[in-house]
Amino acid sequence: MKTKTKLAAGILALCMAANFSGCAGNGSASSQTNTAPSSSSSAASSQKDTLKGSVTIYTSQPEQDIQALIQAFNKKQPEIKVNVFRSGTEEVVSKILAKKKAGAVKADLLLVADAATFESLKSADLLMSYASPELKGISSDYYDADHTYTGTKIISTGIVINTDLVKKPPAGYKDLKSADYKDNLVMPSPLYSGAAAYNLGVLTRTDGIGWDYYQSLKTNGVSVQQGNGAVEKAVLAGQKSCGIVVDYLALRDKAKGAPVDFIYPSEGSLSVTEPIGIVKGTPNERQAKAFVDFLLSDGGQAATSQIGYTPIKSGVKAPDGFQSVDQIKNLTYDLSKLVQTRDSDKEKFSKMFG
Repeated sequence: MKTKTKLAAGILALCMAANFSGCAGNGSASSQTNTAPSSSSSAASSQKDTLKGSVTIYTSQPEQDIQALIQAFNKKQPEIKVNVFRSGTEEVVSKILAKKKAGAVKADLLLVADAATFESLKSADLLMSYASPELKGISSDYYDADHTYTGTKIISTGIVINTDLVKKPPAGYKDLKSADYKDNLVMPSPLYSGAAAYNLGVLTRTDGIGWDYYQSLKTNGVSVQQGNGAVEKAVLAGQKSCGIVVDYLALRDKAKGAPVDFIYPSEGSLSVTEPIGIVKGTPNERQAKAFVDFLLSDGGQAATSQIGYTPIKSGVKAPDGFQSVDQIKNLTYDLSKLVQTRDSDKEKFSKMFG
């Protein structure tokens, strides 16, 4: 499948972020210059020389995750200070668009939930073209043909259950309409989470699911929370027995011994790739390219796996319990259509759920 159809697996901004998870939390600014051990990396050309200066990244990644990546990066480039603004994907995008309109964009890099979001940013002429020398091993399905953005990981949305409360796990999304989950299901809002906005666009255009599915979930008493993090917390605490959530939140909690499990749905996984792109006109181009190169390198992908995400690069092991990039059955739709209908989809969702 080519870029415009499967690239959106290349998946919710994140939503993670969260929370993306590109998908939850209030905006915050921070910086990190310390170093920390990371896995060995194949050095890209721009990584061979130690650079100085700073770079600012706008992201929807959870704070601890982006800081872990920065620490790994600073082992390669200790003289580059990385500043961070993070929030949910929708807020990050709104901020960057507002800053562009005011002629005051301060971001050098964008790292948010999904390819559909980056297509919008590309259309707004916000992104420069950069073909990283570290693309080898990454399918062309996962980066823009014009090289304005590249996926960095695979984040799949599926089903989290509280194993103390659910004795017969659902096999897929359709099972969540069952009376077994009446008033016991929770999901993230596409009005905040970029991953959830992507999910909405795909599921409402999937045969046998559609808008009727969302209406059925509403009728079944689904609770809509701001982001993926809130969904995971509700299921973890036993407030809800089941939720629709990104993989890493549930699988990390499971690895810690929590009474939760994650299910890759039988219909297929809704996946985003949390792409990264360089803002056009950045005065810190060399530093921005160095960060992109590191993130796509073997070392950067190993760090991504160590943090708890499925690497997008072939040959880099996924964390225990995660499906690899080659194992995931991707449920997707034409990317250009998802971009065109994103706002109208969210408006329809808002009217349906009030």
